[in-house]
Amino acid sequence: MLACGPMEPDVSVVFPCLNEVDGVGGVVRESIDAVAGLGMCGEVIVVDNGSTDGSDIAAAEAGARVVREHRRGYGSAYLAGFQAARGRYLVMADADGSYDFAALPSFIRELEAGHDLVMGSRFRGHIAPNAMPWLHRYVGSPVLSWLLNVLYGTGVGDAHCGMRALRRDVVGRMRLRTLGMEFASEMIVNAARAGLRIGEVPVNY
Repeated sequence: MLACGPMEPDVSVVFPCLNEVDGVGGVVRESIDAVAGLGMCGEVIVVDNGSTDGSDIAAAEAGARVVREHRRGYGSAYLAGFQAARGRYLVMADADGSYDFAALPSFIRELEAGHDLVMGSRFRGHIAPNAMPWLHRYVGSPVLSWLLNVLYGTGVGDAHCGMRALRRDVVGRMRLRTLGMEFASEMIVNAARAGLRIGEVPVNY
């Protein structure tokens, strides 16, 4: 965790985690370095969702604050992480090392420019060979993104991207409730319904 002294953190990086012992320590250290590179005060929160492989220990040893959430699910983990977070800005990413934290400064710049939710776009960045199944890359993600744009005017090009950032003070306005993977879409839909400003930056995957 980054030392903030008596100050509230500027950035809270939140990872949901279920049996990711091979990756979680590395992403915690990478995110700590990325926040420090911005000259900001930050914290890293790993929400352990019932790991049995020592992921919680690996995360803590790498410098994260570990929060435990007994309710299984992607949404459950993030709801617990958001509740525990103290930073003005919340950054979301997977604990398996899928995303390149070199993109973190771009997310923070967009938030400081006035956006409330900033989505990553793998399609505008670089996708490593075999990193994304063909159906997800050419059918699933594009179709869902198109539907959200048509129905809700979200302006999002990669609705399935797991690296995102948002202002902590808008979380309540998003009325997030779902506990599973549908949380990812609920966040975008509810942000659009609430009239929040949504931005997008390239990320490497």
